[in-house]
Amino acid sequence: MPVFLHYVVLFSAYAVLAFLCLFCLLPVGLGSERDPESGAPLNPMLKKKALIALVVAAVLWIGFYALIHFGVLQL
Repeated sequence: MPVFLHYVVLFSAYAVLAFLCLFCLLPVGLGSERDPESGAPLNPMLKKKALIALVVAAVLWIGFYALIHFGVLQL
């Protein structure tokens, strides 16, 4: 496998993990405070959730990379 493709696969795996973590965290901690007109949460804490999602995705990605490095998974 070309080296460039190896990096594309690893970056794609991180991006998928990051978005999956973010989508899992979006409904957490919204509470009952909502805008009466639109029904949207008043304080969704998106920056905090995005940062947490990136950190969790990095930990999961390191595990994914370790599995590839030690030969459990093959690209």
